[in-house]
Amino acid sequence: MAVALMWEARAVAGRSEELLAWAKSQVLEREPERRETFRAPQDRVLVITWWEAAYDAHLPELPEPEPGLVSRAVHRWRFESVGLELPQEA
Repeated sequence: MAVALMWEARAVAGRSEELLAWAKSQVLEREPERRETFRAPQDRVLVITWWEAAYDAHLPELPEPEPGLVSRAVHRWRFESVGLELPQEA
């Protein structure tokens, strides 16, 4: 089963590049199948990791950044894949 872990944080105003660099530099206990890092307006950073594991498996997650770097607690979600749909070729 494919499981996706989502980690989203909001940087203190003006520190989004620092939060982005911090998130990209974090090393997990083991490597996921895939890892993507995103940025968005309002100083937000999102990291999604994909794992082949049971939904309730213990999986490594990014930690909380130092308090002065984020403006609120990190949000975390876990999802299980229900299928992959690829666009059909014309």
